[in-house]
Amino acid sequence: MYNWSKEKAIDIITNQMLSNDGFSKWLDIHIDLIDEESIELSCLVTQTMTNGFQIAHGGIAFSLCDSALSFHSNSWGYKAVTIESSINFFAPVYKNDTIFAKTSILKLGKSLGHFLISTSNQNGKKVAVMKGMVFYSGESWN
Repeated sequence: MYNWSKEKAIDIITNQMLSNDGFSKWLDIHIDLIDEESIELSCLVTQTMTNGFQIAHGGIAFSLCDSALSFHSNSWGYKAVTIESSINFFAPVYKNDTIFAKTSILKLGKSLGHFLISTSNQNGKKVAVMKGMVFYSGESWN
């Protein structure tokens, strides 16, 4: 099922998924690495992303992780949707911090994929970890 090629993955992620993803565009997500084993994304935290405590809203790290999960799980050419995810926060993120999300594969099956997404700041400090499960519909990206 998983016939991965970097060229196809780049096309799926950048031209088909990201071009229609208004929220990832609003986050100003940068794709730093596209690889079979991992996807790495980053974004700069702005004032509009902070909460009443003047730290980044938890939804920012969650959304960056969610985008990384989506991009990686779809990079093999088959459409995948998240069916379960959970996140643990370890450290606050502040305005002007850059946060980085890096995926790793826990398990890939015929219809389910399990991923771990680690998030760190520009100093390499771990700020969050997400576990996500996706469902592969069998429908391919054309």
